[in-house]
Amino acid sequence: MTAWTLITGASDGLGVEFARLAAKHGRAMILTARSEDKLNTLAGELRSRGAEVVVIPADLNDLAEVDRLWSEATEGRQIDFVINNAGLGRNGPFAGGGDAGWAMELSSIDVNMRALTRLMHLAIPHMTDAGTGRILNVGSLAGFLPGPNMAIYHATKAYVLSLSEAVAHELRKTRVTVTALCPGATRTGFFAKAEMQGIRLLKLSPPASAHDVAATGWQAAMAGRRVVVPGLLNKLSALLPRLAPRRVVTAMTGVFMSKS
Repeated sequence: MTAWTLITGASDGLGVEFARLAAKHGRAMILTARSEDKLNTLAGELRSRGAEVVVIPADLNDLAEVDRLWSEATEGRQIDFVINNAGLGRNGPFAGGGDAGWAMELSSIDVNMRALTRLMHLAIPHMTDAGTGRILNVGSLAGFLPGPNMAIYHATKAYVLSLSEAVAHELRKTRVTVTALCPGATRTGFFAKAEMQGIRLLKLSPPASAHDVAATGWQAAMAGRRVVVPGLLNKLSALLPRLAPRRVVTAMTGVFMSKS
């Protein structure tokens, strides 16, 4: 039976790069995101390269949609690689943004945490029954650092990192692995959607290439690594909470995530 790769958030940024990597490695794939038009455009590109591609649009804000996605994705297919790439965030004070800001924060919680957790919960028995599988959770350097001005986003990514490491340990005696990819700033559409244009971080440190970050995550997942942080500066930043008082780390992060 053909083994399939499921990629969430596949309509943009890292998701597109993961899909191109899957095609390069001769893997069949299932692409999902909210934008069916973008998914179909990408699917056409990948099919022209000989890849087998299925498009299943889904809104991961809704757990019922997550369950529907999994049910359709596994109908007659064995999935041995899940890439939980979909993610949302909002820049601004925790109590700011009004009703629209709060709606975006709730969506961040639903997509970054609930949908990812549900897909893991569905995928692991599916993979252990088959005797093999990989899960790649796209976290963030933010998961290591409390983040004033993006408090909820940083908290969701801390959850992803903690969950990934814990479940990876639980699965250590199986042939199913869980990897957390924790990149720093990356050139994707995330910053515009999160209203992050103009923050100090982007002025001080140019974002990494989405292709390079995706390739690093892909290689780490294939090697069964538990956590990977691309880039030397990002690795050093991930160590900050161990080297400096948390109050200082939080204040420094708040400066980098602010616009003025």
